[in-house]
Amino acid sequence: MRYLFPDDYMADPSVHVFKGKLFIYPSHDRESEFAENDNGDHFDMKDYHAFSLEDADNGQVKDHGVILDVKDIPWAGRQLWDSDVACKKGKYYLYFSLKDKNDIFRLGVAVASRPEGPFKPQNDPIRGSYSIDPCVFEDKGEYYIYFGGIWGGQLQRYKDNKALESGGTFPANGEPAICPRVAKLSADMLQFAEEPRPVVILGKDGKPLTQGDTEKRFFEASWMHKYNGKYYFSYSTGDTHLLCYAIGDNPYGPFTYHGVILTPVVGWTTHHSIAEYKGKWYLFHHDSVPSGGKTWLRSLKVTELKYNSDGTIQTINGGGG
Repeated sequence: MRYLFPDDYMADPSVHVFKGKLFIYPSHDRESEFAENDNGDHFDMKDYHAFSLEDADNGQVKDHGVILDVKDIPWAGRQLWDSDVACKKGKYYLYFSLKDKNDIFRLGVAVASRPEGPFKPQNDPIRGSYSIDPCVFEDKGEYYIYFGGIWGGQLQRYKDNKALESGGTFPANGEPAICPRVAKLSADMLQFAEEPRPVVILGKDGKPLTQGDTEKRFFEASWMHKYNGKYYFSYSTGDTHLLCYAIGDNPYGPFTYHGVILTPVVGWTTHHSIAEYKGKWYLFHHDSVPSGGKTWLRSLKVTELKYNSDGTIQTINGGGG
């Protein structure tokens, strides 16, 4: 396990192989005037960098500089949170979480001709989008976008893709947990091609995980990858600080919970991506050790990820409490 970029604070890495290299698209942490709170106001990021890497075990990370700044996004309010990038027919699409001028999180898209950017944002967010943490997954020529996060991620404010007049509520502990969302993307990669649908995570008993099962239920940080023909949906449990995964037979799910990928790290958040490169699998994530435990100043890390013979993932020790 090693740190990737000690020169600055970066978090929430989304990682893909483009042009034979690993490209890393993280959030860019900074000191903030906002006090730490459950809404995440202290995560006051304002731009993105792109990084590339040719050797995940020992290689030096190359910083390609700023690829998108909040000041260049026409509909921007504040807080440029997690992002992901997809490639289709030689174009690169950056999907990002950002609050609009009404302090509502939406998902935006920016386009580039190179994986290192720079990216030009669209004039408006994706129609019908809400919440945070986009992850885009390509399967058999179709592209799917996963998203959502509770608490400061605002997912609890919506039901059936419509904002709740009450401002949102959480289910009781014994009721099914709030689900992340998935939608197929349009052919031009700029809009939803369908209404987003819930990503249902089941327990081993075949029933949906409940809101009170905080060490298993979804909180934020969707990621999707495929291994030996199975679909692995991984995510953070948020306030219990675990990275977990569930396995399904198609991109829509349902997915059955299988275990913990990463135990808690130093720092509040756990956010990750999983990528295969040169015959090995890697987990990219972050912690707050270099900043002395400041939860809003996080640093990128990578470690090898290994599977058991039955397709389950070996748990990694995050080094936190």
